[in-house]
Amino acid sequence: MLSLDQQNTWREVYAASHPGWRPATERFAAHVRDALGPRARLLDLGCGRGGLVEQLDFPPARIVGIDPDFDSLSQHRLPRLPRAAALSGRLPLAPATFDVVAASWLLEHLPDPATTFAEIGRVLCPGGVFVFITPNARHPLAWANRVAGRLGRAQGRLVDRLYGRSEADTFPTTYRANSAAALAGLCAAAGLSLATLEFVADPTYLAFSRPMFRAMAAVEDRLPADRHIHLVGIARRPNGPEDR
Repeated sequence: MLSLDQQNTWREVYAASHPGWRPATERFAAHVRDALGPRARLLDLGCGRGGLVEQLDFPPARIVGIDPDFDSLSQHRLPRLPRAAALSGRLPLAPATFDVVAASWLLEHLPDPATTFAEIGRVLCPGGVFVFITPNARHPLAWANRVAGRLGRAQGRLVDRLYGRSEADTFPTTYRANSAAALAGLCAAAGLSLATLEFVADPTYLAFSRPMFRAMAAVEDRLPADRHIHLVGIARRPNGPEDR
């Protein structure tokens, strides 16, 4: 089994030989922190049991968590966090409510991403930002995951055995918002502009041994930049017509 701690150890090894490289999760968190002013309101979309909001040192009262899984919400590690069970395409929230919307490992699961992007555009204040992290559909492991998805429940059991992640926490992937072209189109249709999109390598997902880590690092180093495994992006809602 490959634990998160083991993956992070391999990430430190990769960083030592690749100056300037940072894991996609660190880049994502940094973008969210940079976007948060002292009076900002943050929507954690697909919040699960915690994650980024636990690391932010930001008042929970200024954060709202949304997730369709009631069990995850009931087990959230910030019990004072306001949260609600809802789908990302039908948010029970007023327009122009949030300065920042953050989504980690959500976009790859959306069967109809256009509705989610439209809702994000609706709940963002003018000048607000949407920050996301998601897999790149053009990476070879995404292709392999598509094939594994055809296994149904067997995929969940495989993930549990390989990574120690509960079968209940393994959700189907669609990859309909997981390329530069798809993201640009979805943002434009929702009245957002895709300001930045970073492609971030990470060779640790099959690093069950040192030879496998080295093999995956060689693959990542040889891939074109726009096919690296992670996408980290920022989309903005314009302040007004002059920004469009």
